[in-house]
Amino acid sequence: MAAVTPEPVTQLVEAFAQLPGIGPKTASRLTFYLLRRPAEQAETLANALRDLKQRIVFCSTCFNITEESPCAVCRDEGRDRSIICVVEEPLDVVAIDRTGGYRGLYHVLHGAISPVEGIGPDELRINELLARLKAEPVEEVLLATNPNLEGEATGMYLARLTSDKGIVTTTRFVIKWLAVRLIRSALTGVVLLNHEVSALTSYKKQFSESTRTW
Repeated sequence: MAAVTPEPVTQLVEAFAQLPGIGPKTASRLTFYLLRRPAEQAETLANALRDLKQRIVFCSTCFNITEESPCAVCRDEGRDRSIICVVEEPLDVVAIDRTGGYRGLYHVLHGAISPVEGIGPDELRINELLARLKAEPVEEVLLATNPNLEGEATGMYLARLTSDKGIVTTTRFVIKWLAVRLIRSALTGVVLLNHEVSALTSYKKQFSESTRTW
C-alpha cells in the first residue's frame, strides 16, 4: 500500500520533531506551513541552516559561538581581564551582555553537571576554564550558572576546584540574574517559572550584603 504522506514531508516532520520543545504536532504544523509558503522562504531557511553549520565555530578561548576565533569579546582590549563570568550556554552570554553592565570576560561550559542525564565534568568545558585560570591574570570567577539543581551543583563543583588557586569565586553576580533571566525569557519566549523566581529571591537575600559592583 502506498504511503499517505510523501517521504520528504515525513522526513522534515521527523527532523523538526528532534528539536528541543517541538513535539510531533508542532513539527507537522511547521512542515505544512513551509509547504504553503513560496519556495524562496524555504530556500532562505535552508541557507541559514547551512551557514549556521559552516560559518559558526566555538571561540578557542571562551567557547562562545563566533564566526572568528578568538571571539569579539576575547579580542576586546577594553574588557576587564581580571574577571571571568562562567555561564552554561551561549544564550546566557547574549542575555548578560545586553544588560550593558558587565564588562569582563566569559567562559561557556556548554551545559551543567547532571548525573541523571549522564553529564559529568568531563563533558563540560571545565578543564579549559582551569587552563585559563592558570594562564590568564584572573582574580575573580563569577558563577552565573542557572538557579536550579544542576546549576548549583556545577557552581559548587567549580568553587571547590578554584578554592586553592588564590582566585575569588563568588555568586554575587546572581543578585542580578533575575534581570538576566527576564531578558533571556523575552528572547526565547520561555516564561520564568515559579521555582526560578523563588530561587532567585533566595539568592538575592543571601547575597544582598555584597557591595562590589560589576
